[in-house]
Amino acid sequence: MRYTKLGRSNLTVSKICLGTMHFGPYASEEESFRIMDRALELGINFFDTANVYGGPRDRGRSEIIIGWFAQSPGRREQVVLASKVYNSMVGADVPNEERGISAYKVRRHLADSLRRLRTDHIDLYQVHHFDRTVAAEEFWGTFERSVANGDVLYIGSSNFPGWGLAKFQLQAWQRGFMGLVSEQTQYNLLNRIPELEVLPAARDFGIGIMAYMPLAGGLLTGKVQSADGSRTRALEAEYGITLGPENVQLHDFSALCRELGEQEHIVATAWTLNNPAVASAIVGIRTVAQLDGIERAAELDLSADVLARLDEIFNINRGRPLRPGAAPEAYSW
Repeated sequence: MRYTKLGRSNLTVSKICLGTMHFGPYASEEESFRIMDRALELGINFFDTANVYGGPRDRGRSEIIIGWFAQSPGRREQVVLASKVYNSMVGADVPNEERGISAYKVRRHLADSLRRLRTDHIDLYQVHHFDRTVAAEEFWGTFERSVANGDVLYIGSSNFPGWGLAKFQLQAWQRGFMGLVSEQTQYNLLNRIPELEVLPAARDFGIGIMAYMPLAGGLLTGKVQSADGSRTRALEAEYGITLGPENVQLHDFSALCRELGEQEHIVATAWTLNNPAVASAIVGIRTVAQLDGIERAAELDLSADVLARLDEIFNINRGRPLRPGAAPEAYSW
């Protein structure tokens, strides 16, 4: 396993981050324990969750499972534990539980997360989505107190635009606070939009990218067909593609992977990690078997020729007037 520092912080994290969104609704408690044990064996020291993970009827379940797991001696000390806050835990129609950030809400949600996780601190506390309405004084005042109290060590963001990263980071620095050390964004071979603004902004402001869905929800794993009503079918619609023999793009991708002697999910994840702005790729795991060989993705260095061929495969016939690179060069003359 390879490791890196997370953004401007001196915190060391594995290049592969264990995503735990499936813990509870799709992975049983016992399977989740096996997944986390195996992750530690592979050298994965970075676990990501959120207070809402566990399914719409059992929010918090993922944190509870991680909390039970971490009780064995030494386990908590081996893990850089990340969680998130933003969404409602009881229903959006409840006052002060709507989507967003407030001192009132964060105080309660943080205390509940610590209780579920059975820990005295969260290493990386992330704002799950971008809040356009919260004042800088309330936003940073809230998280500064959380850090000062020892409940949280570092602050991160998720799903922020590039201008949002710049805005909140500058506000933090004006207050003499370290600010954001990480940003979670969806980034993969089928979604390169973050290259326009988010990745350049993150790199310039010392914010480490945690790339989620590096496999585009499984579309980049070599699948050739989807079933009606399946998650894969929904993702086909989301990404505007169709699996099957007529999909030349994914056919060419699989052919390149065979030429390299590597599996599709390894190459796709390694490509995500190749971007210098990306600190870690989050892999959402449902079974222990899905972790097999994942460390290879952190170790695989793709040559310039391979990267160029992947650019050609995934930027031609996409129907989008975008080229790899930052804004405005990607779309302007």
